Amino acid sequence: MAVTATIVYGTSTALTCTLASLATSSGLTVGRESASIDNTSTLADDYAASFLVTTGTSPTAGQIQIWAIFSEDGSNYDGNATGSDAGLTPVPKENMKLVQSMPTTSTSNQAYRYSIGSLARLAGQPLRKMSFFVTHNTAVNLNSTGGNHSITYTSIKYSSA
Repeated sequence: MAVTATIVYGTSTALTCTLASLATSSGLTVGRESASIDNTSTLADDYAASFLVTTGTSPTAGQIQIWAIFSEDGSNYDGNATGSDAGLTPVPKENMKLVQSMPTTSTSNQAYRYSIGSLARLAGQPLRKMSFFVTHNTAVNLNSTGGNHSITYTSIKYSSA
């Protein structure tokens, strides 16, 4: 008897991360951490995530970096993070996983989008909690309108019939 596996997607959910007016970080060492995705009750097999980050007025060419932060035990996070929407200088940043480094141009108020299809693959396994760290070196603060930035995630479960 053949087993058919299907993917069951959860609802796309906004993740709190205050990116409006986030200050530039010339060394890409200071930025903002998002609130965490809590997998302790959802028990998803994986998660997908999408990001929207908009530069401010008169930026220089640089980059926006998005890093994934994982917590195996649900309390201790990589990079000395906390799993809360807060400013963060990760120590060490290299303990986190680089999701994407997006080159930016000098175009004012340019929106940059990125999606990742498997956070479990990035982590090596599904974990209890995860969050994100965003930093940039565009020489100006990010766009000041909160609606011009977002992080969303969707749970993924595999079902067999």
